[in-house]
Amino acid sequence: MVSKEAHYTTRLLMARGRVYTRCRVKPSRRDFLRSSIMVPGSAALAAQRRRAAPPRVAVVGAGAFGGWTALHLRRAGAEVTLLDAWGPGNSRASSGGETRVIRTIYGPTRKYVEMAARAMALWREWDRTSREPFYRRTGVLWMTGADDSYVRQSIPFLRELRIEYEEIDPAAAVRRWPQISFEEVAKVYLEHEGGYLAARHACDAVVRELVRIGGTYRQAAVVSVGPAGGRPDIRLSDGTTLSADRFVFACGPWLGRLFPDVIGSRVRPTRQEVFYFGAPAGDDRFIEPRMPVWAEVGERFVYGIPGNLYRGFKAADDTRGPEFDPTDGDRNPSPDLERAMRAFLSRRFPALKDAPLLGAEVCQYENSPDGHFIIDRHPAMPDLWIAGGGSGHGFKMGPALGEILARQVREDASPDPFFALARLEATQPR
Repeated sequence: MVSKEAHYTTRLLMARGRVYTRCRVKPSRRDFLRSSIMVPGSAALAAQRRRAAPPRVAVVGAGAFGGWTALHLRRAGAEVTLLDAWGPGNSRASSGGETRVIRTIYGPTRKYVEMAARAMALWREWDRTSREPFYRRTGVLWMTGADDSYVRQSIPFLRELRIEYEEIDPAAAVRRWPQISFEEVAKVYLEHEGGYLAARHACDAVVRELVRIGGTYRQAAVVSVGPAGGRPDIRLSDGTTLSADRFVFACGPWLGRLFPDVIGSRVRPTRQEVFYFGAPAGDDRFIEPRMPVWAEVGERFVYGIPGNLYRGFKAADDTRGPEFDPTDGDRNPSPDLERAMRAFLSRRFPALKDAPLLGAEVCQYENSPDGHFIIDRHPAMPDLWIAGGGSGHGFKMGPALGEILARQVREDASPDPFFALARLEATQPR
């Protein structure tokens, strides 16, 4: 039986509920000497052990992409250090905020339907095994005009994957949800497995789970990245250098700044606004289970979340806004967009016509040119992976994307061409 002191042990350091890092207990001198005895062929054995040793991976960015990638890597046995400049789910991050929609309808893009279905399974698995559930199954109600192609194109994939949905006659929808006006709505669909996720709370919980199982979290910012003999030379805000065998940069809207030659304007942050309105006192028509997550697809894509963890009736326009500085940009909401959202609510949810505004947020998307994710190696630093381009729909995919990327990093595999940088060669970085 090896003494307890012979092992590195991981401990959580907690302060007011925040996880900071882990500490280690050194092996005893006797165990150290025992492991250092020279035997025939010991150099070859040592080399073999080094080859078999778990990789050391540093992940930069503790949002949906980075946090889940780090957790999957650690669960697979890698030594993982996760960094974030302001903390998991912080208010500057694209993964911040209270909630995010989870859906599997993705137009004609089969890959995203499959990824969303896998992500949903992994969110449910988290809820089964954790004391902190984050997935709320409310269903997603889709409302369209005569052109329902975005929804219709996903139907064959839903059937193949056995994802439950139903097409509802608008007259039947009026009886089912009388709090919604279906005026000018031609087609109605209900995606049964959809719903919403608790966003920033999930980011924080994923990091705490990473540390609990032996990973390390550090709050530090990357100030420079550059190749040094083909290897990444990464300097941090605390004056230290980040050392690892492999690296993953999943820092969303900041990817262009850190990699101007490779990413540049290929990831473009845009200003997005979200509003929370108050329903009448005692009125339960605008919270689950009487109200599902909803989306109206027409000239614009407008969506909302009922109740939103009791913060208010969430409504937002998915249309891409102007360019935005995620670090220092003004996050005060604009009166013009509030008026536009009120006009929409008056038409679609008449009982909320005069609802008070309970709050608003300015966040950002980090858009790729085609709206697809970027998951690839840095061309000059093959041990460094880049993951980004969430484009407003990445949060729900976090568990599935992290699973994919963690496997590619561990196995030193080739990236999926669908997400590779090569597809963006026609778009020049700034």
